[in-house]
This record gives sequence, structure tokens and C-alpha cells, in this order.
Amino acid sequence: MSFQSHPGGFVGAQYNGLNYPVQTVEYLVVAGGGGSGGYPGGYRSAGGGAGGLLSATGYSITLGSSITVTVGAGGSAGSSSSGGNGGNSVFGSITATGGGGGATQATGAGSGGSGGGGAGYANTTAGSGISGQGNNGGVGTASSSSQPYGSGGGGGAGSAGTSSNNPAGQGGAGVVSSITGSPVQYAGGGGGGSYVTYGVGGLGGGGGGGNAGSASGQVGQTGLANTGGGGGGSEDSASVGASGGSGIVVIRYPSYLKQATSTTGSPTTYIAGPYRVYIFFASGTITF
Repeated sequence: MSFQSHPGGFVGAQYNGLNYPVQTVEYLVVAGGGGSGGYPGGYRSAGGGAGGLLSATGYSITLGSSITVTVGAGGSAGSSSSGGNGGNSVFGSITATGGGGGATQATGAGSGGSGGGGAGYANTTAGSGISGQGNNGGVGTASSSSQPYGSGGGGGAGSAGTSSNNPAGQGGAGVVSSITGSPVQYAGGGGGGSYVTYGVGGLGGGGGGGNAGSASGQVGQTGLANTGGGGGGSEDSASVGASGGSGIVVIRYPSYLKQATSTTGSPTTYIAGPYRVYIFFASGTITF
């Protein structure tokens, strides 16, 4: 009987490249982004915070046990209220927290994976991010009718949202991951809205964060789906905000190991270089 070794260091009989079970996997878990605020007078509309982002190698697999995968929804657009927080994303024992909703003049920002921005004019507070998942939102600025009322940008996984009158605060930048086989940026914060008579709205952070509206009455951009981006703030005269982008869960492991025995939720799976990749755009399960 002949024995062969393979790249994982195993030695076994009749190795055919697919005989060995998965022991650990690498993961990326991104939660849903927060929605932006909406209140009569959109210059009070702040950007939503990005969904929390967690990634690591070495997650241990128990053979035969189903692993739950939850993909968090984007937070709701505020309607005369702050934006809704994004939904949590889960892979087994790993939970990324949804992004905080952006503030309005009347309601404060939400805290989460990354915090929502604070509104300009009266309510300048911003939401807090969770260390290791994201960053704080930017505070609102200005407190008199002769200033631009710049709302803060939502925090991103890579940096905090900024605070500025003109342009209004920008969303924090996201983080680039190549776990899918190509570099993709995730979890950018939404840009803060402004009173366009005196200033302009802020840009969303790279990684799916929505830009603020750019004209009077214009609603901000929705956070990009399956990135965890925060919604962009609306401009003056817009009473509604923008929703956050949904999250995503990605796992990969060496392609010479066995495929999963079953999945639900219709994940996309393929080979990228030396890895087998599973991408969950919707909730489901995976069993090895």
C-alpha cells in the first residue's frame, strides 16, 4: 500500500485531495449598517454607522454539527426619527453587532458596531462603536442660523466618522478584505447631511457607505447591500433618511479539504486559488 503526503501535512492511504475533513476555517462576518436619520429639515439628518466587522483564522469546526449563519439586515431609514440600527450578523459563536442609526435634531444617534453620526444644529451627540468591530460616529456641528448645520458622518470599520460644517461630516472608511479571492472594502459609514443653503453633504466612507443628499430635499444614498455600509444623511426639506446596507458572512479553507456536507440559505461557493469559499448573502446553515 502506498502513502502520500499533501500540503496540509497529513499522511494517508490513497490520498485523492478531498479525503480530509475541515478542522478550522477563516471567516469574515459583517453586520448590517445603520440607517440615517430623518426629520423635517434634512440638515439635521446624520449618517448611519457601519455594521460591525470581525475576521480571523482558526475557527474550530465540530464535524456533523450545523453552524448557524445569520446575515443582518440594514437599519431602517428614519422618518421624523433617528435611523434604525442594523441587524447583527452571526457565524456560530461569532457575532458582529449592527451599526448605529444616525441622529436627528430631536433624537440621538445609535451606538453599535460603528456609531451613527450626531445631528447638526441642536443635537451634537454621536453614537459609539465597539472596539475591535468599528468606530465612533462624528458629532454634529454649528448652532446658529448663519452656519451650515453639518451633521456627523457614521463611523466605519476602519476609522471614525468626521465632523465638519462644509462639507458636512464624512463617513468613516471601511476595511478591505480579500477573503473572497479579490479585494473588497466593507463597512463604511454614511455621510452626514447639511443645510445646503450654507454647505454641502458629506461623502460616505469607502466600503458601502452612502453619500449624503446633494440638493435641497434630496434623500441620502442607501448603504450598499452586503457590505454593511451606513445610510447617507438627507438634505434640508427631506423628512426621511436612507436605510443601511445588509451584511455578509464569508468563510474559506484550503480547497484540498472536504466540501461541506450540507448548507441552507443558498450560499455561493467556488474555488479561489488555494481556497474553497462560501459566501452567505442571506441567513442559513453549514455543516461539515
